Amino acid sequence: MNKPAELPVQTTQPGAVGQTRPHESAHLHVAGAAPYTDDIPELAGTLHAALGLSPLAHGVIESLDLERIRQQPGVVDVFSAREIPGANQCGALLQDEPILAGETGDTLRYRGQPVFAVIATTRDAARRAAALAKEVVRATPLPPLLTPQAAHAAQQYVVPPMHLARGDAATAMAAAPQRLAVAFELGGQEQFYLEGQISYAVPQEDGGMKLFCSTQHPSEMQHHVAHALHRPLHAVQVECRRMGGGFGGKESQSAAFACVAAVAAARLGRPVKLRVDRDDDFLITGRRHCFHVEAEAGFDTEGRLLGAEATLVSRAGHCADLSGPVMTRALCHFDNAYWLPNVALHGYSAKTNTQSNTAFRGFGGPQGAFAVEYLLDSVARRLGRDALDVRRANFYGVAERNVTPYGQTVDDNILHPLVAELEASSDYRARRAAVHAFNAQSPVLKKGLALTPLKFGISFNVTHLNQAGALVHVYTDGSVLVNHGGTEMGQGLNTKVAQVVAHELGLPLAAVRCSATDTQKIANTSATAASTGSDLNGKAAQDAAAQVKRRLVAFIAAKWGCAEAAVVFDEGRVRAPGQDAGFAEVVQQAYLARVQLWSDGFYATPGLHWDKAKLQGRPFFYFAYGAACSEVLLDTLTGEWKLLRADVLHDVGRSLNPAIDIGQIEGAFIQGMGWLTMEELIWHPADGSPRAGLLMTHAPSTYKVPTANDCPADFRVKLYEGENRHDSIHRSKAVGEPPLLLPFSVFFALRDAVSAVGGHRVDPPLQAPATGEALLRAITAVQRAPAD
Repeated sequence: MNKPAELPVQTTQPGAVGQTRPHESAHLHVAGAAPYTDDIPELAGTLHAALGLSPLAHGVIESLDLERIRQQPGVVDVFSAREIPGANQCGALLQDEPILAGETGDTLRYRGQPVFAVIATTRDAARRAAALAKEVVRATPLPPLLTPQAAHAAQQYVVPPMHLARGDAATAMAAAPQRLAVAFELGGQEQFYLEGQISYAVPQEDGGMKLFCSTQHPSEMQHHVAHALHRPLHAVQVECRRMGGGFGGKESQSAAFACVAAVAAARLGRPVKLRVDRDDDFLITGRRHCFHVEAEAGFDTEGRLLGAEATLVSRAGHCADLSGPVMTRALCHFDNAYWLPNVALHGYSAKTNTQSNTAFRGFGGPQGAFAVEYLLDSVARRLGRDALDVRRANFYGVAERNVTPYGQTVDDNILHPLVAELEASSDYRARRAAVHAFNAQSPVLKKGLALTPLKFGISFNVTHLNQAGALVHVYTDGSVLVNHGGTEMGQGLNTKVAQVVAHELGLPLAAVRCSATDTQKIANTSATAASTGSDLNGKAAQDAAAQVKRRLVAFIAAKWGCAEAAVVFDEGRVRAPGQDAGFAEVVQQAYLARVQLWSDGFYATPGLHWDKAKLQGRPFFYFAYGAACSEVLLDTLTGEWKLLRADVLHDVGRSLNPAIDIGQIEGAFIQGMGWLTMEELIWHPADGSPRAGLLMTHAPSTYKVPTANDCPADFRVKLYEGENRHDSIHRSKAVGEPPLLLPFSVFFALRDAVSAVGGHRVDPPLQAPATGEALLRAITAVQRAPAD
């Protein structure tokens, strides 16, 4: 059974940061009482919308027979692009993504693209009418581009190619003692949030519109809806109390659903809800970018990379969405934990006739880091050296060899002690010997072992997004309400922010409550993404609470005749020498004295700068680190495998809430393992058939995600002791995205097991995801490879 995660000793007062506290909605989740968007009681007259989807991956619209849709039972309205009163655009960065496909003569871009919207009295009636899209949408087929390789060959990109270089990679590789090249496919991944995409639009007085929306970016939804309705931003309100998961899939891609619901509500003057079926969610929305990678390196006898060049081609989909920033982060994370003196990186965001891929936990960072790990794994095998030793030989230094290819100094490097601690605690060396001994006497079952590190940059790589605001209201009974611009998607953001405010005011956590994210309370917010939720919103809330506290301190010091420095807020009381009063009592007295008991707070991450054209600067405030050691058992006859044990040591700085952080690490590990080993996306090939471009894995019946049964029986997770060297919120570190790189160790343990089939003389051509079929193909390739 699993070994319990190791929690630090709790030494702080109740409600303060650093305390292991349950998720603020845990009791509601367990009881099934936490309301999500679809649980909001429907107002009288509520209608339901559904989307008619393109039956072709690529084609030109000849006609839309929407009259047939209007005649269907229960249908109240149907509209296409021409009926949208404002801009028919919902592109995240570029205006290249229509809300609805268009009219006669316009182009269908992918199979599943929304073409028209149906509004009916019931959701079932709307869906039944929308399903007739394959009959009412007439279009002339065009040849689709479906793979990143095909689009790259045609030089079709959603954004211009990117190049990041340092030194002279070609010369360094030519002069290196040894040289090798690798090429592999790295699959995409469906976010598979438990709560699907949903928006509920309610008309307000004087042309206003309120949306309850499951989104990671309420402000962006506000912008898109305002533009679609051709109304000012102040006329649109977006509220999100919680999401049933997001993982990046509700950052930009909530927009089309919000816009359609709002346009329908505005047309009819009635509330409209749009909740898509899981299959349609798969067909309409994008996911993690799959990558085709070709990499080459020159290295010495210790495995140090002297020069490296890599070409990364992503499947961007039919429009830009966030593919540009995703590729930027992939290029900026190719170095992962390693000093690369000479490097040339090339990134191409290929334009394909598929769903527009988007943000996903890690945002390109995992794809970039995976490429260098694959390369180093092959280097170690070529040299006959332990892969951990080769990785360590390439680690960033502390006083030297510590500048990234994009020009940022790694000034907080803890790779060496962290990896050394995990190497010892996981008993890596002894287990490596045991694995070798097991494989020597086991012809069918093979074990594999791998220990991989990570370094992950924290901040949006678009500098202006690194800002946040918050409101803190102290009521006369001593209770506190907090509102901030971050969104809660199960990750515990509201819990951490409430802890920060409770700590600042010296209150028990029960005295503080976080309300729903609302664009009418905090304006111009950034997405809850890039692992910045606690960093940004925690600092903003701390600032607001500190302002209220300073006013109370000044008031009570004057009233009690003591120095302000002598006033202490602790455990729900306010104390000074010879004085002691309850927090609520002090607040009541301050209210009567007309002291302002609420404040707004703001935070902007300092020291960031980025040259988008040169891909140079300091895009990250700090780095998070971690490492994992995984051991697998592989059946070489069937491709079945099992994760026997996983040891994780991860850096979260001075944890705000150890239980939540460990939960995030465990979840990220299993989610990342699913991406690399079992979650496979398959599109019907461009063979001229009507099914060309259809996403075949568009439901839980055909798309496999990890379950509790896939967790290792022995799962050891520990937080690395230390604090952030940079001034983050209470010296903590972000924990959302970085640990998704930890299960690299699972993939490379599987590759190690496959390699054992050939006595580690052949580099296994294992692709990701390493499904049973992929493992068998790699095993066959190793078995058939000629002997040295």
